[in-house]
Amino acid sequence: MPTRLSQLFVRTLREDPSDAEVTSHRLLVRAGYIRRQGPGIFAWLPLGLKVKRRIESIIRDEMEGIGAQEVHFPALLPREAYELSGRWEKYGDGIFRLKDRKGADYLLAPTHEEVFTLLVKDLYSSYKELPLAIYQIQDKYRDEARPRAGLLRGREFTMKDAYSFDYTDAGLDLSYQKQRDAYERIFTRLGLDYVIVKADSGLMGGARSEEFLHPTPIGEDTFVRSAGGYAANVEAFETLVPEPRSFDGLTPPEVFDTPDTPTIQTLVEVANRNHPRTDGQPWTAADTLKNIVLALINPDGSRELVVVGLPGDRDVDLKRAEAAFAPADIEAANESDFASHPGLVKGYIGPWTAGGAVLGAGRAIDPQLTKKERAAAEAAAAEARAVSTTGIRFLTDPRISDGSGWITGANENGKHVFGLVAGRDFVSDGTIEVSEVQAGDPAPDGSGPVELARGMELGHVFQLGRFFAETLGLKVLDENGKLVTVTMGSYGIGVTRILAVIAEANNDERGLIWPRNVAPFDLHVVAATKEIEVLDAAVSLADDFEKRGYDVLVDERPKVSPGVKFGDAELIGVPIIVIVGKGFAEGMVELWDRRTGVKTPVALVDVVEAVAALD
Repeated sequence: MPTRLSQLFVRTLREDPSDAEVTSHRLLVRAGYIRRQGPGIFAWLPLGLKVKRRIESIIRDEMEGIGAQEVHFPALLPREAYELSGRWEKYGDGIFRLKDRKGADYLLAPTHEEVFTLLVKDLYSSYKELPLAIYQIQDKYRDEARPRAGLLRGREFTMKDAYSFDYTDAGLDLSYQKQRDAYERIFTRLGLDYVIVKADSGLMGGARSEEFLHPTPIGEDTFVRSAGGYAANVEAFETLVPEPRSFDGLTPPEVFDTPDTPTIQTLVEVANRNHPRTDGQPWTAADTLKNIVLALINPDGSRELVVVGLPGDRDVDLKRAEAAFAPADIEAANESDFASHPGLVKGYIGPWTAGGAVLGAGRAIDPQLTKKERAAAEAAAAEARAVSTTGIRFLTDPRISDGSGWITGANENGKHVFGLVAGRDFVSDGTIEVSEVQAGDPAPDGSGPVELARGMELGHVFQLGRFFAETLGLKVLDENGKLVTVTMGSYGIGVTRILAVIAEANNDERGLIWPRNVAPFDLHVVAATKEIEVLDAAVSLADDFEKRGYDVLVDERPKVSPGVKFGDAELIGVPIIVIVGKGFAEGMVELWDRRTGVKTPVALVDVVEAVAALD
């Protein structure tokens, strides 16, 4: 039987919800697909569930096509497995934790690597049982600090997470490629544009990691790409490191008075006015070394300061910093932090003064040393960091290479040091990738300059390797009867996020326009008058389509005006609409393709063929 709109559990809204920030959120609520229950938490209504299940059906079809088998884990899980992997602490405030009546700790699972690993450990013991790929479609929970944009960033969301198990690295490569290929087919079937980018593994760990992004101006992720084919999430972008330069001929550093220059812009102005370059070129922000104090809040609650040095024409990218310092949370140092470290002169921080090291190891390392000798020297320098004035870790951008000269703070109020040479006058405690990526930066693979774009994550594939298997003891006997550690892959797709992305990409000013393969119904039949004969005819036509295998929604509401019915049809977004109106008496109906906006008169006897002929 067709679904009658008069009986469907749905109420459309004429006004936008007050908290809706993006189009998909606005339309999914107005059209009666979802309803807000709390920040980042939504109830699913019949229309929403139908679309969600159609997306899940496509995912299941492709997973089964590569031999993956479906399982289902609980969302509520005990602490022990996550404690074994170390992620109970690493997740910090990002997960929902609770206790049962006996005081035992549980969490609402943000991801399921641990329990998948333990399940396979419990059931498999031989290489002959591998490779194995299993997956689930399950709700996940993360305590987002700022849930926003409806389904795009929520606290509860549905994911497909798959895991592969192999006993050789070559086997993992094959499993990874199967999943990656399946993802491409899934997103193509869903009609979504996507870009595959190199990604950071984050807390998941592992080696190879790629993200599937849908390019969109509202995307939360920034990614870079070059004309030569390079693509990466900004968190995974690697800076090209300049070659070390010789110290020969470089003048000693000089400290100058630079009053009222707490910013890079004011420093450059004073430098050009009072201390011009000898080569006649102007000083720019790129000639300065900006030193930013960050506070790391570790999962155990401890607070640690770190100073990051980067070229003055760059700022810290928070997402890159979060990835680099994970699992710690990041925030700017506050006044209390500076008060506790008087050696840091705010606005004039630098790694060196005439009196010695303020930051870093304070030792220059000869760039001519062998690799082994340099490693030993760097280790000794790290041990010597405690002799610096502050004892705070000092990390630098990869561009701060040996032999490069800088203008930077002299750690005295109103003073900067000019000609401070990296590797000769100061040595950091290491390099770190936290500076913003800029359009025109060279791609690390040599494929040319990069451009920046915004994207929304659709899925992520990881080669986890052996971390979880080693940690949790997942081993099998190989061909020689020797115990070997299993190697794993992890493959996630955000089901509810995909639904929102499809809605975001398929709409007009009047409502949703779903692709046919994910629409809640194949066909929407609308009775365009209140006359009983037309209402009955619309239901009869809907019955005929149902018998031919179509899933049909029929609007036969007797007391609703045609204008309201058409408005609801546009809002709900079934792409193919059949209008049964006054022309029915002459054997005519109207076929409305919402994707093109074209309405075509069609003889009733030809309407089935006309609908079937539409793409």
